[in-house]
Parts: sequence; C-alpha cells; structure tokens
Amino acid sequence: MRRLFRTIAAAIVSAVLATTAQAAEPYRAPRTALGQPDLQGFWVNYSLTPLERPPATPLVFPTRAEEEAFEAKARKSWQESESGGLGQGVSEWHEYYPAARIDGRLRTSWIVGPTDGRLPWRPEALARFNALLAAALRDDAADPEARTPMDRCLTPGLSSAGPPMLNPTVSAGKQIVQTLDAVAILSEMNHDVRIVRLAPTPARAKHAPAAIQPWMGDSIGWWEGDTLVVETTNFHPQEAHRAYYLIASGARVTERFTRMSATELRYVFEVDDPVNYRQAWRGEMPFRTDTGPIYEYACHEGNYSMTNILAAARKADGEAAQVAP
Repeated sequence: MRRLFRTIAAAIVSAVLATTAQAAEPYRAPRTALGQPDLQGFWVNYSLTPLERPPATPLVFPTRAEEEAFEAKARKSWQESESGGLGQGVSEWHEYYPAARIDGRLRTSWIVGPTDGRLPWRPEALARFNALLAAALRDDAADPEARTPMDRCLTPGLSSAGPPMLNPTVSAGKQIVQTLDAVAILSEMNHDVRIVRLAPTPARAKHAPAAIQPWMGDSIGWWEGDTLVVETTNFHPQEAHRAYYLIASGARVTERFTRMSATELRYVFEVDDPVNYRQAWRGEMPFRTDTGPIYEYACHEGNYSMTNILAAARKADGEAAQVAP
C-alpha cells in the first residue's frame, strides 16, 4: 500500500511539473506553409486608450479602482465629444470600447517612450501642427485641394493605416496576408493596402529613392525570430498631418508585429523624425483577433459631403461679401 501511495504521489508531482514547465514556455506562433510565423487573419484595435497620456498620469495603475476611475472618465469624455453638442448619444452602430490592456494591465496611452507619454515636439513643429488643426476646424474650403487628404478620401482618417497605425473609433478592421516575398496589410478605413516587401536580412533591405513618396510610405520588412520587423520612410508630403501628430517625408517608422497568443498580436512602433520631434518616440498596442469579413469602405461612392462643404463655403463667401463695406 505504501508503495502504491508513493507511485501515485510521484505521478502527481510529475504531472504538476510537466504542466508548470509547459505553462512557462513562451508562446510560439504557428507557421505558414512557407515556414514563416503566421500573422494572417482578421484583427482589430478598437480601444479608448489614446496616443498621448494625460499629464501627471502613470502608464499603468497599481489598483483596479484607479483603472476603473480612469476608464470612466475617458468614457465620459468620449461620449461628450461624440455627441458634438447636439444633445444626442453615440449612435447604436458606434460601440463603446474599453481602454486597452497589455499583460493584464490597463494602459493609459500608447506612447511608452518618452516616459511621460507625451509627444516630444519641437516648438516650431508644434506651432505648425496647431495651425493645421485650426485650419481643419475652421473648415477652410477654398477648393477641394484645400481640404485634408482624409476629407478627399486619399488617406485613412486618424492614422488608421499608418504607419504607425493608431486606433480609430470606427472601421478599425485589419487583414494580414503573407506570401514568400511580401506581407499585405489591408485597413478597413479607406480600404487601403500596405504592401511590405520582404528582405532576407536588414542589411539587404533597400528603400526606393527619396523622390519616390507613396501614400503610407515605402515599407520593407524582415523576420527576426517570430517577429515581423517593418521599416518605412519616404512618406507623401500631403499626409504630414495625421490628426494627432505630424510626420515628415524623411521620417523613419519601425514597426514590430509579434503574435503573443492565439488571440493577440502585439504591435510595437518607433517614430524617428528629427524634423518634428526632439527625440524618437515609441508606442505599443494590442490587436485582437476578429471574425471578419472586412466590408467595403466606399469613401467616394455616393459621397455628397465634399459638395456640401464647398457649397456651404461659397454661401458664406456670398454672405460676407454682402455685408462688407
């Protein structure tokens, strides 16, 4: 009997140790038929977490009560901004999403460096940003070209497609497709596709000449273990204003895509842009799996907003001319 107990005890200990060892092993992404880490599928990054952190706010809170208070305040601010002073609530199709969590901790900003969670603006760049923002809020509409690229359906709004990719409040779907020599990232907003050319090593990643400046920049990637590293530069000058930040044509954005589990993709990015910022800034966010599909984002089809914007501007011009001395 004693021998039986010892045998059972040894089996239990072995099972516990095996389970513990298995749990301690880091997650390894499944492989595609080509042997690459498989990042393919549908993903979303909806979240209340903003790019920048409110002043004097930590990146993470020590208690759940502080997390809940932060989230409640953020949700109230979001709902008030969405109603736009019209006395109405958020539309039923515009769902509420909580703040993001990374490793189980609520994040108060995407920016993790600098440590204060704020963009390290150069003063002259911040002045340019504020001027562009003021012009957009004034609804300047001398002609269609005076409107922002987002209004003209040339680029996705709120830096949804990036790089770096931020979190819009609607149409945040992404689809990743891999081939032997390229990775395609489809963004639901504006239905734009980034084609990331793959190089065997960073040393062999050669960008196009600086004069070639496509929308969303020129992207080249390579694999570092289970992580897809993507470097992008040569941004189109007209996409300099990204709603929350500026990006110069010669800026360099480095992104890292790592599958952390069957349901989470960790996205880390760094923006090196000495024209606009005193130092490089870095952020990270989670993408979650989604069932898809990504529906058509027909920004131009049947869109009468531009006509209305220009017509209203011409009416305002006429009224101003009538009252002018």
